[in-house]
Amino acid sequence: MSNVPSDLRYTADHEWARLEDGKIRMGITDYAQDALGDVVFVQLPEPGTRIELGGTFSEVESTKSVSDIYAPVTGTIVGVNTELADSPQRLNEDPYGVGWICVIEPADGDAYDTLLDAEAYSKLISD
Repeated sequence: MSNVPSDLRYTADHEWARLEDGKIRMGITDYAQDALGDVVFVQLPEPGTRIELGGTFSEVESTKSVSDIYAPVTGTIVGVNTELADSPQRLNEDPYGVGWICVIEPADGDAYDTLLDAEAYSKLISD
């Protein structure tokens, strides 16, 4: 059973989002990292990059496959987890903590509220 923290929001593409002082910190879910297997590389987005809801802006490479990372909201990348460049396995070890990917300044302050809550995401991955 995947870990789905109740204080986060989620996308149907298996990204998580946490609202922090009006910005959104995001990464991939426990379900996603488990499906990927051992992560060996994370392509980090450049700070200042404008992203569109549902658009790809990064990718994660594992021993099994390469997966795109999709924007949970429209906005601008304002921070990236540069530690993933040297330690991509952090996505496997702690996807909701040290394994975060980036911080987004959302274009729409209400965008976070449109993401799936933990209950809806749990139902999605259990079906």
